Amino acid sequence: MPAFLEAPVAGAYHLITALVTAIEPLTGAYAAVTAIVLCTLAVRLLLLPLSIRAHRGMRARAALMPRLKVVTDRHRDDPERLRREIAKLQSESGTTLFAGFLPTLAQLPFFWLMYTLFSRAVVAGESNQLISGSLLGAPLGLHWPVLTGTPAFLALAVLLAVVAFFSARRQLRELDETATPLTRRIAQVLPFGTLATAAFVPLAAGLYLLTTTTWTVLERAVLQR
Repeated sequence: MPAFLEAPVAGAYHLITALVTAIEPLTGAYAAVTAIVLCTLAVRLLLLPLSIRAHRGMRARAALMPRLKVVTDRHRDDPERLRREIAKLQSESGTTLFAGFLPTLAQLPFFWLMYTLFSRAVVAGESNQLISGSLLGAPLGLHWPVLTGTPAFLALAVLLAVVAFFSARRQLRELDETATPLTRRIAQVLPFGTLATAAFVPLAAGLYLLTTTTWTVLERAVLQR
């Protein structure tokens, strides 16, 4: 790992281990699990202003889609003119076609930290204490080939599938009548990508995915209202 990345990894490690030590008298063997959930919730809370902005951007984008379709049909044979017209529409509406991806992009560094912390035996020059934590008897640092069939892996997979199902339903409801069949199909399938991701990351990172996707479903339900 590049030297400039060691500092944030070490800082995150000391922060989470301190949290684990602080809550261990209350949570016992599930101190590390609880710490992951609490850290994930803290990250999402910090990103809440960005999520609100992104939600407003998505609503503005949805209102923009009918006009965008007209412009696309009118200038489909003139790519340069089409690019200028789309940029003009986005400038007038104060949004972009990628507004809804901002919270997801902002979370990537935190997901990378979680993956790194539970994938290394040595962190910050000392033995990694976090990978000794467990969920339903399964160590948080293990990957799916070892976990397959264990209660922890099965529970995580089922819960991720349930959250993905509700996420897909909500995304379909938020699409307007201009959405193409391909767009609707992508909206149905994309949320289940968390299941595929969880199969290739440590159990701790899968727990992060479960917590953050659950937050996203609840957050979007509240913001939509």
